[in-house]
Amino acid sequence: MSLNSLNEIAEYIVSDGKGILAADESTGTIKKRFDTIDTESNENNRRTYREMLFQSEGMKDNIGGVILFDETIKQNAADGSSLVSVILKQGALPGIKVDKGLSPIEDGSGETVTNGLDDLDQRCKEYYKIGAKFTKWRAVINIGDGIPSDNCIDENMSRLAQYAKIVQVNKMVPIVEPEVLMDGSHDIDQCYSATSRVLKSLFAHLVDLGVDIEGTILKPNMVISGSTCPEQAGVQEVAKKTLKCLIENVPEDLPGITFLSGGQSDIDATAHLDAMNKIGGFKWKLSFSYGRALQQAALKTWMGKDENIHSAQAAFSHRALMNKEAALGIWNKDSEN
Repeated sequence: MSLNSLNEIAEYIVSDGKGILAADESTGTIKKRFDTIDTESNENNRRTYREMLFQSEGMKDNIGGVILFDETIKQNAADGSSLVSVILKQGALPGIKVDKGLSPIEDGSGETVTNGLDDLDQRCKEYYKIGAKFTKWRAVINIGDGIPSDNCIDENMSRLAQYAKIVQVNKMVPIVEPEVLMDGSHDIDQCYSATSRVLKSLFAHLVDLGVDIEGTILKPNMVISGSTCPEQAGVQEVAKKTLKCLIENVPEDLPGITFLSGGQSDIDATAHLDAMNKIGGFKWKLSFSYGRALQQAALKTWMGKDENIHSAQAAFSHRALMNKEAALGIWNKDSEN
């Protein structure tokens, strides 16, 4: 793959319906996943699980990039080859999560900021040498009583822009992930308002810092009802309001938007993406950057047992194909059978 510019890397990741496998769970998060299948979270089991996904047939043609955790990008496969090389052989590009998690913006506010700028330049240089082609930084925005505040949005989007600039200087594509959480009882219109404010602030900061938009990928939430909202918006309403929000706030020269699944079910995440691509009316590629929505079926099939690896790979491959079809706007529920 002769990808010589940030724009070429970004466009490759989302080309032909391909999307991103988010396999960047922290050690604490992957332990929670493994606890659900009664499997110990040790370094070998984590490597086995992720290699199982990366070696799946469904990686080819469906996955354009894989976001990794610090441990994983430095690990070798069972045959001694690096996991980075395994991913490249499947036709996908390796990426790396570079933020260092959240801290309260102030005591008792219910709002957070993302950390990790202090030594980011040094870490980017290391990851680039290992083979990373892109990076990811997640900002978290909560909806609640009086929040999100302007201060929280501005500080998080400022840090996202600073991160993106540092990453591009180090010759990698930044994925900017401003996640408005679906946790809460808010309705879809409240999510729309918060997401609009977040995206408007984000792109203002990116432009102010001179970040190359054509060498950047956006990983946003969909505009969706809160998880405990009594009235859940249907697929078409989610698709229409998400598109309206994006079209109003995201520049057309951005190569791709790869949604996070954010706690949606596997099928819902696929159906919403498909509905948006069927509606159309935008210039960017609209695809996926899913974690649980790609992995959950495979995890539950694997159960930590070697004899289940092939079946688990088939489950992952199916979800990868379904989401590629959604990114092309050709998915339907019959495909799930």
